[in-house]
Amino acid sequence: MEPTTGKPSFLRNVLTRLLLFGVFIIVARFAYIITIAGESCNVGDFCFFSLPETLNFVIAGGGAGALAVESNDAVEVYVSKDWVRAVHFYSSVFQDLISDGYLSPESKSLCVETPTGHDVFALKEIGVSDSIGISKKASKPLVKAGLAHRMPFRNNTFDFIFSGEGGLEKSARSADFASEIARTLKPEGFVVFHIKATDTYSFHSFLDLFNNFKVVKWHDIDGFDSSMPSIREIVLRKEFDGIGHEFENFDDDSTGKCSSHGYKQELVKNAEPLIPEEPLKPWITLKRNIKNIKYLPSMVDISYKNKYVYVDVGARSYGSSIGSWFRKQYPKQNKTFHVYAIEADKTFHQEYGLKKGITLLPYAAWVKNETLTFEIHHDPGEHVEVKGRGMGRIQPLQSSSSDGFDGEVEKIQGFDFANWLKNTVSKNDFVVMKMDVEGTEFDLIPRLFETGAICLVDEIFLECHYNRWQRCCPGQRSPKYEKTYDQCLELFTTLRQSGVLVHQWW
Repeated sequence: MEPTTGKPSFLRNVLTRLLLFGVFIIVARFAYIITIAGESCNVGDFCFFSLPETLNFVIAGGGAGALAVESNDAVEVYVSKDWVRAVHFYSSVFQDLISDGYLSPESKSLCVETPTGHDVFALKEIGVSDSIGISKKASKPLVKAGLAHRMPFRNNTFDFIFSGEGGLEKSARSADFASEIARTLKPEGFVVFHIKATDTYSFHSFLDLFNNFKVVKWHDIDGFDSSMPSIREIVLRKEFDGIGHEFENFDDDSTGKCSSHGYKQELVKNAEPLIPEEPLKPWITLKRNIKNIKYLPSMVDISYKNKYVYVDVGARSYGSSIGSWFRKQYPKQNKTFHVYAIEADKTFHQEYGLKKGITLLPYAAWVKNETLTFEIHHDPGEHVEVKGRGMGRIQPLQSSSSDGFDGEVEKIQGFDFANWLKNTVSKNDFVVMKMDVEGTEFDLIPRLFETGAICLVDEIFLECHYNRWQRCCPGQRSPKYEKTYDQCLELFTTLRQSGVLVHQWW
């Protein structure tokens, strides 16, 4: 009997097919890395050979609009039409910059946050050969690994820096990003940004990051894809002497007037109107008015700020406003805010120790550092318990008198709130404040103006306390406060006239 050959033939066919399938996977992977991703190969990309780092770049002919990369080994790589369209767009942009004198073929150039390197490619294509890009992940030979907020270059290295595709506004460390550009750019060198800052507020926030630069040109252009259909192109020049940009700068002089408040006043005009007449039922009217509030982040882009801070002055418990309102309802544009809870009443201190992202200041916000009295009032019909605990009012020791006072009196430490604010935040930070301080707002707000600290606050939610009608006792006003509704209205009006976006709070 002759031996059968069926089983070896079957195994041979299976092995052949497996081998062909493996070759197909390798070729497909290589084609993806080169053709789709537009990157050179390396071992980590599951490739067995890589492109040479020295390439000659040409735009391929033909009507398809393909872009070719030629190496010294005659390897041609054609990339996607989207990548080609981006290269053509940036080539046009850079040619215009050359025509205007901001860029030259001799410029040592850097493109920041460019994962694909099409802007670097465009620079080389128009003759700016000494060009390199940086991104978190390298894409050789066009882009090397590097972070915008910690660039791997020496001081005064580049003549020209470009940041496209909204790189700065996407950065979580915009101030460090700007600082690194200032460090690595030569004096009198040019930096060009493509950003989305089309509203006046965000435009000035952007400019505040570059006080040692001068704005030489800005205009709006059409983008090349749906991610940025409209682009604001800004050209800045680094100054020798650190002169600020030609737009108005922040000024925290002793008068408290901010020289940049003009553009903020435009925002105030878009805010919800103040309630002109004293409401007969303030606990209803003011609560309803919250639905009409136009929050600042719903009107402008806040991406160009360094830090995001919420200061709750008179915070009481975590659930009073931080947990119940700010963290749930305030539009944050996906930014992470650090919260400062300022609360003198020790009853509420313990719960803050368990909350992340919150710094408790267990003192009373005041106009100077001194010991104060803390009076806990009990409204008629109010039950004395932690959640329903009466509101505390602070007074200087010399003016405090407990005679006839039906409530609790404690000694607490007050601190200079305006001075603390100036030492904690800067004009490059986005600062939201809620203030509910039982009448002390008539002391704190003037102090903020006096010191110029008011210029650091972007948005205020202020509860103003006056001798309002009481819910418990129809026809009777609260005996706790001496101010009138008209005085409160004057306080709100003064803030808005000064360019501070303030809202009537409850």
